[in-house]
Amino acid sequence: MHDPLVFLPGLMCDARLFAPQMADLGRATSVTIAPTTHGERIEEIASNLLDQLPLKFALVGHSIGGVVAMELLRRAPDRVTRMALINTTSLAETPQSAAEYEPLIIKLRAGNLQEAVRMIMPSEHLAPRPERAQIMAQLIEMAEDIGAEAIVRQLRAMQRRRDYQSVLRRCKVPALVLCGKHDGLTPVKRHSFMAELIPNAKLCVFEQAGYLPTLECPGDVSQALRGWMTHSGVAAKPADV
Repeated sequence: MHDPLVFLPGLMCDARLFAPQMADLGRATSVTIAPTTHGERIEEIASNLLDQLPLKFALVGHSIGGVVAMELLRRAPDRVTRMALINTTSLAETPQSAAEYEPLIIKLRAGNLQEAVRMIMPSEHLAPRPERAQIMAQLIEMAEDIGAEAIVRQLRAMQRRRDYQSVLRRCKVPALVLCGKHDGLTPVKRHSFMAELIPNAKLCVFEQAGYLPTLECPGDVSQALRGWMTHSGVAAKPADV
């Protein structure tokens, strides 16, 4: 029996982001979704979750969910048994990049949610495939259900996040770094950098995906996660899918 698997959704996303993986991997272990909308700082979100999570757990985090996963590893390294990071970053914002969140927050608070979503995640950061419009519609639907105020909290948390490079260097659990080749928000080179920081991490680059590989190539992501769940030794790097 594998350790409980905790999915941490990305910015503007809920459980639907991981629906294919939960259905697939849920046959082998218990799976749960941990929300990433309760708190204006990454530390606050992680602190709230630690009181609710099992004693030991494996983490799969996308975007802000990946940042929360790194904070959970920093706070409770003895409780995290393995970690998978998807389309995320270990770097803090610069003052200039942090300031770029403000127009997005203004849009959200003015009620222009769909416009804000397209500004935060343009469709060009998804792979150029027939399903692109449908996946973009799914993202907007999730964002609308989450609501503007929750997204503003997520943006504030990302705006204020710390640098997690030292946390990754100290990581002692099996780690997997995944990303889509077409994602311009968190490009492949950033994920290669993270995988190099983590001892024995494996890197998977999905050629037919962008910012949302869990929806763009769900079977490939599930396959990568299944291998990660059973892996206990040194991982080869890198790997392309």
